[in-house]
Amino acid sequence: MNIKAVLFDHDGTIADSEQAHFEMWREVLYQYNVELSHEEYESQYAGIPTTTNAKKIVENHSLEVEPTTLVLAKAEITNAYLAKQAFPLMSGALESVRYFYERGLKVGVVTGAGREGVNTTLKNHGFEKYVSVVVSGDDVENSKPAPDCYLLAAEKLGLQPSECLAIEDTYNGSLSAIRANMECIGVSSSQQVRNLFSKTAYECSNLNIATQWISQNFHLQASD
Repeated sequence: MNIKAVLFDHDGTIADSEQAHFEMWREVLYQYNVELSHEEYESQYAGIPTTTNAKKIVENHSLEVEPTTLVLAKAEITNAYLAKQAFPLMSGALESVRYFYERGLKVGVVTGAGREGVNTTLKNHGFEKYVSVVVSGDDVENSKPAPDCYLLAAEKLGLQPSECLAIEDTYNGSLSAIRANMECIGVSSSQQVRNLFSKTAYECSNLNIATQWISQNFHLQASD
């Protein structure tokens, strides 16, 4: 199959941000006497847009608070974090992005979250020159696991979805790409998470392995 673009998810795929997001949610929920466990976060909230998470948290914990209140609190903590620093990178992230860029492919970042985290990653870690398109949950009506983010990214690149390959670290993220008619690689250090992937072309534990596998199993065709 000819691939002209590689589209990376952000949180948990190129940015090692899930632990930070987990701790932020713990801080938000502490004032409501909710002790959020890592297991609950990873199984239900990781890789999901903040607005969706807020609704699920209110429902799961029977909180007497509007979801929008939790969204605003989480946004305030996130913005304070990003004002001081970018999320650290996942192992192999910069090398993987550079590898595909140097072979003439378009590189994009497609996140179900807000744009600010991606912008900070691109700026602080020197990704800007490699990335042709960024699509966030702010840009679409329906975020992941709906296909809208990936469809918009392909449209912005002037490519068919089938000409794009997605790399995702969560089941819901992979659903978004697959529903957009893209091949998807599932990358997670957690075997439990990898077991959740279905209809992905390949599952592995890190981006170095994923990049090598892609180079061996897809025809990487430079975009016009």
